[in-house]
Amino acid sequence: VQLQASGGGSVQAGGSLRLSCAASGQTLYGYSVGWFRQAPGKEREFVAGIRWPGSKNYADSLKDRFTISRDNAKNLVLLQMNRVKPEDTAVYYCAADRSIISSSMYHAPNWDYWGQGTLVTVSS
Repeated sequence: VQLQASGGGSVQAGGSLRLSCAASGQTLYGYSVGWFRQAPGKEREFVAGIRWPGSKNYADSLKDRFTISRDNAKNLVLLQMNRVKPEDTAVYYCAADRSIISSSMYHAPNWDYWGQGTLVTVSS
């Protein structure tokens, strides 16, 4: 599966941004999809994940501001980011896997397929 994350950009603190994860030439039907982020000098960290058909996991620190969802008609997985903070600045990656279990979603090495990332910059 070839994944493409998009929707990143520059936003002021308190604003909103919506990221999209698309699969090139293939449906995301049956795949779990996750979002991770990596800030400069830091490890890649789990943001949110959505299993097939739709149960969701979130990083505890983000669940009140971020929402993951599927748009099956458009073959997309979305990450809605609200009330963003400067510490949300990072490259955001989406990942996919057909057989990942819920407890394994939090760890990047457990995911089979990765997109190339989209940069989110939040200014104060």
